Order: sequence, then C-alpha cells, then structure tokens
Amino acid sequence: MIAVAHIAAFAFIVPWGDWFAGSLRSGEADLGSVADFWALPGGIVLPTVLTGLLMIRLGRQGQRLGIGFGIALIVWAGFCVFLLGPSGFLGVLVPAGFLIAAAVVDRKA
Repeated sequence: MIAVAHIAAFAFIVPWGDWFAGSLRSGEADLGSVADFWALPGGIVLPTVLTGLLMIRLGRQGQRLGIGFGIALIVWAGFCVFLLGPSGFLGVLVPAGFLIAAAVVDRKA
C-alpha cells in the first residue's frame, strides 16, 4: 500500500523528460527533482512492490517470512523516523508488526 501511495502521489508530477535527458547525471536537476527521484524510482517503491509480491506468493504457498524480516523493517523505519521526524515511515510499523505477529503464531503452531 505504501508503494502504491508513492506511485499515485509522484508518478504524474515528476520531470521524467528531464531525467531521461540526463539532468540527474549531469547535476543540473534542482533539489526538488532529486527529491522526487528518491521518492519514486530511486527509493523504496520498487523494493516494496517486489517484497509485497514475494510475501503474497509465500503466503499462498503456506510459508511465512521469518521474524527477522519484520524486526529489520522496524529498525529501518525507526532509524528513518529518527532522521526525518514523523513521516510516512511510521506506516511501515503496521505491516512489520503483522509480519512479526505472523512469525510468532507460526512458531507456536
């Protein structure tokens, strides 16, 4: 869901033409353009989508990700919130908590 929100918020307002013309490589891009790059294609969006698809596939096969995956997400999101302050990274805590809860229930079963 987080990845979809990033795509919906940024995909149609980013300067794709400037990027394809090389503004990021040449250093001509302004700070806002660089921030947009890190918010969409260069940031968390693609890994989040791929991880979500992996989790769906594993779930359909009756498998779960280990507890370490959820803990790593919490540590990462906590570090990002420490650096940025309250932000969208707080939203990562919800799926991370679900992953940890699923791993704990899976271990007890």
